[in-house]
Amino acid sequence: MKCPGFGWSAGVRSWDFLPGGEMAVARCKNQRTGKVTLKFVNLETGSVEKTVSDLHALDVSGVSVCPDGSIVYVGGSHDSPGSVHALSPPYDSPGCHSIISSALKPTDPIVPYVSSFVKPEHITFPGPAGTVHASLYLPPSPPPNLTLPPLLVKAHGGPTSSCSTSWRLDVQFWVSRGWAVVDVDYSGSDGYGREYRERLKGEWGSLDWKDCEAAASFLVSRGDVDGGRIAIDGGSAGGYTTLCCLAFSDVFKAGCSKYGISDLKALYHETHKFESRYMDGLIGPITTHEGVYDARCPINHLSGFSCPALFLQGSEDKVVPPNQSRMMFDALKEKGLDTAMVVYEGEQHGFRKDENRTHDRE
Repeated sequence: MKCPGFGWSAGVRSWDFLPGGEMAVARCKNQRTGKVTLKFVNLETGSVEKTVSDLHALDVSGVSVCPDGSIVYVGGSHDSPGSVHALSPPYDSPGCHSIISSALKPTDPIVPYVSSFVKPEHITFPGPAGTVHASLYLPPSPPPNLTLPPLLVKAHGGPTSSCSTSWRLDVQFWVSRGWAVVDVDYSGSDGYGREYRERLKGEWGSLDWKDCEAAASFLVSRGDVDGGRIAIDGGSAGGYTTLCCLAFSDVFKAGCSKYGISDLKALYHETHKFESRYMDGLIGPITTHEGVYDARCPINHLSGFSCPALFLQGSEDKVVPPNQSRMMFDALKEKGLDTAMVVYEGEQHGFRKDENRTHDRE
């Protein structure tokens, strides 16, 4: 049994003990379908005694058990933002489920459009290290004058996190305009078991971008998307994957790096303390793997860039400092490629001001 969810944030957990301490409940994901369930585990025998699959949500986090045995969690779907749900014993009977607090109010201006939101399809496809998982959003119809929709590949951050299927307005923005979007849980993503997550050990800057390339190629081969109109974007580690795709692959025709990494060696010495040794496992200690760092730095492979690139960056980012975007932007501009850079003043690692989030999408 696998309990997905990487502990990036304090207090967030994917399991908890039931009253009495003899049973535990855990959030699990079906590795074939991507469906999230709650499994009830006997701690003495290790056996699963019950599985609850009707959680009224596509994505679930923050599982906690109350003293009366009720289970509360944050659940969201493609057409509903993360809300606080509750399950009362016996958990799988009619009437056991309730929503304690909904994040979407009937008066919210977006409500009339929610019915048109596209539900993602969980897909798998072959990658260089084995089967890869992703969430695919196909538009009802392509843009005018096109037979097939263009494709936006999205690479999540982390890199050992995973994509969410809950209330993805950034995805629905593109789908509503006729684009297909594939959100790739590349090798190393959590939620698919230890072996899948540990694929990325020593392989960051290799397997992640190759899996994103494989996702695009798979959808082209299936006839879902236009192979001549493929773009990629991602933030943080996803921005790094984006730049690797532009440097090492000829599949992509445009890319957007949001506070992404251009120079791994510079980041190794400049990032914040919490993740200062993260790359020791993802690539290897720099003292013994300097050549690998050099080989996987997009800034060292400018000859591979041949398409437009956009850089979005917060001015006060301490995780991936602004110079990471600046050095790549300057290099591509000097090379004569179409490129642009937007620096959001006062923003850190990720954009939180409404006006900047809107500008980011547009």
